[in-house]
Amino acid sequence: MIELGKLNSLEILRTTSVGLFLGDEEGNDVLLPNKYVPESYEIGGKISVFCYLDYEERPIATTLEPYIMANEFQLLQVVEVNEFGAFMQWGLEKHLLVPFREQREKMQEGQWYVVHCYLDERSNRLVGSNKIDRFLSNDNIDLRVWDKVQLVVTRQTDLGWEVIVNNKHKGLVYSNEVFKKISIGDTMPGCIKTIRKDNKLDISLQPLGARVLEPAANKIFEILEQKGGYIPLHDKSDPEEIKVMFQMSKKTFKKGIGTLYKERKITIESDGIHAKSKN
Repeated sequence: MIELGKLNSLEILRTTSVGLFLGDEEGNDVLLPNKYVPESYEIGGKISVFCYLDYEERPIATTLEPYIMANEFQLLQVVEVNEFGAFMQWGLEKHLLVPFREQREKMQEGQWYVVHCYLDERSNRLVGSNKIDRFLSNDNIDLRVWDKVQLVVTRQTDLGWEVIVNNKHKGLVYSNEVFKKISIGDTMPGCIKTIRKDNKLDISLQPLGARVLEPAANKIFEILEQKGGYIPLHDKSDPEEIKVMFQMSKKTFKKGIGTLYKERKITIESDGIHAKSKN
């Protein structure tokens, strides 16, 4: 079937004055307008297109790939607000509508918001929603501590940063465990730190336990070489100075330089750490 809001691999059926008609295995077809028709194609060949409704509410295909597809979350900018709601720039000619009922707060033109795109069953239209929590659930979590996950940052609270985990769960990164600049809408890898009894997820932006040693050591040594083999920081340095230079906690830094010291790659002196000569 032809899925609205998704990429579809469709067969090129025939050419017309207005474009190509594409079809699926069930006999459904959709128009790919001339402006999106590739320079070379073959009748009977396959083409990947995104399908949605045009201005006249008819299914249409495009070779443009939007910034967001159905059942995804993304940071988008409002380009217009009118009596219907806020219209988001998502990479297509027809903007994505976020109706007023789907806005957590009144959206402002020019501002950026994390939204969820979904197919409204009543209208068969693709719409956006800024009420993202209702599209997330922690009821059934098939994750374990230390599992690697993909994150989208959605909101800053008194405790830390709320994140979307693997496009379906809600998690939290505590403020005192963030050692780099992050902003709403950022996407990044993370890992599961804790799964609480109520299924709330605590997320770490760094590998956990012994797994943190190797990446930390590599990062420290890489920066050390960039600085000419000397950095005026050591295990007794101020945590904030360590955070600024390495984007990691003092505890992680100490483990990292401990690993480098054991591997005889550095010496730790009163004035800082020094890379050992390779000779």
